[in-house]
Amino acid sequence: QPFHIRMNALKTTHQDPMQGQWQEVGQITTHLDSFSLDATTFTHGDKRYLVWAQQDQQRRYNSALWIAEMDSPTSIKMPVTLLSEPTLPWEVQGYKVNEGASVIKHGERIFITYSASATDHRYATGLLWAHKEADLLDSSSWQKSKTPLLASDAKLGRFGPGHNSFTLAEDGKTWLMIYHSRDYKALQGSPLTDPNRHTRARAIGFDAQGMLEVYPERPD
Repeated sequence: QPFHIRMNALKTTHQDPMQGQWQEVGQITTHLDSFSLDATTFTHGDKRYLVWAQQDQQRRYNSALWIAEMDSPTSIKMPVTLLSEPTLPWEVQGYKVNEGASVIKHGERIFITYSASATDHRYATGLLWAHKEADLLDSSSWQKSKTPLLASDAKLGRFGPGHNSFTLAEDGKTWLMIYHSRDYKALQGSPLTDPNRHTRARAIGFDAQGMLEVYPERPD
């Protein structure tokens, strides 16, 4: 059952994760026993949260984004909050998908990027945000961009950008958005079997209003 996917955890007790021995500690269970993946975790205030992608009980879509507070490194506690469903036209191309969340905090806001649609040239990156003082488990605290943050751009040789993470560049101040995409549109097989998704980096920043923005990308 190749798509009977669930989230699991590994742990090490070594102070250096590069040196320690890792072991499986089982499934991270949620409110439903359904297709789930792409878990990410972040702290805010004195709480740790988990954000992940999971199919709803009615199977109206492939996956939506959910959030919950964690009560241990491998478990969550109720309530579980539905954060974002694939409802916008660019989120339901090929498949109805919200997945691949990544979190970055800046100024007064907490941002969550995510990916939507089939993993071909229609795959795109969206954006959610909430005020840092808001109740993050209240779905009304979150706003959602009506248009994607990143989408395919033939001029840049970028098709299906998605599933990003954030890191600082070597200068210690430039934020980078690391994501995968293809450099061609015509697939070798299906979106899930074509193996050639390449890693790319994109510098990001924040405008005068504190909103996340991506800087222009150079062609290959």
